[in-house]
Amino acid sequence: MAEFDHKVALVTGASRGIGAAAAKQLAAQGAHVVLVGRTVGGLEEVDDAIRSAGGSATLVPLDLRQMEMIDNLGAQLYERFGKLDMLIGNAAMLGSLSPIAHASPTEVEDVFTVNTLANYRLIRACDPLLRLSDGGRVVMVSSGAATAAIAYWGAYAASKAALEHLTLTYAAEVKATNIRVNILDPGVVRTRMRAQAFPAEDVTTLPAPEAMAHWFVTLCRADAPHGKRIIAQPA
Repeated sequence: MAEFDHKVALVTGASRGIGAAAAKQLAAQGAHVVLVGRTVGGLEEVDDAIRSAGGSATLVPLDLRQMEMIDNLGAQLYERFGKLDMLIGNAAMLGSLSPIAHASPTEVEDVFTVNTLANYRLIRACDPLLRLSDGGRVVMVSSGAATAAIAYWGAYAASKAALEHLTLTYAAEVKATNIRVNILDPGVVRTRMRAQAFPAEDVTTLPAPEAMAHWFVTLCRADAPHGKRIIAQPA
């Protein structure tokens, strides 16, 4: 029997990168994974990989800026599974790196919507389902940018800082329940977002997303910590 047999995990940003790696790792441990992402082709590739390895998944093509769809997702999960055991908030948007005074208001709003507000809506929609689990787990993926003031990273960094405070507040609110909530900072990883931020960087020197996937298993186990900010190290 696999460790996460009969468990249901929702992973956002699951079509590629860290989200795809996390989804595959959780599925390998027996979880049925709900794959959420904007790119249908990418979701299908992850689904094929999971199924070829003997796992199972459900595809949910969704743009997290569509807030009402997140609310509907909670109801759909309840109807299909009756609970949720793991919520992995991984999807994120970098936006343009520019001086704050020159940043596009529309783009800044989009960055906060995807990185912060969508995760608030996910927590709001999934909290009742996590309480129906015998051990709900929440892992929000953040960034080192949340803890440092770096020129030109204002929108992204502020949105991740807000996400971290939101996550730790939720952790404090569910401390007396079976839900465990943590923040994961994956550090420097070979992702499309990293390449967008540092186009001249030699990606071959960076760890692949798969090297960080084991952390999602660790933070979803029965002995997971609670209310922590974890800085990941490659396996």
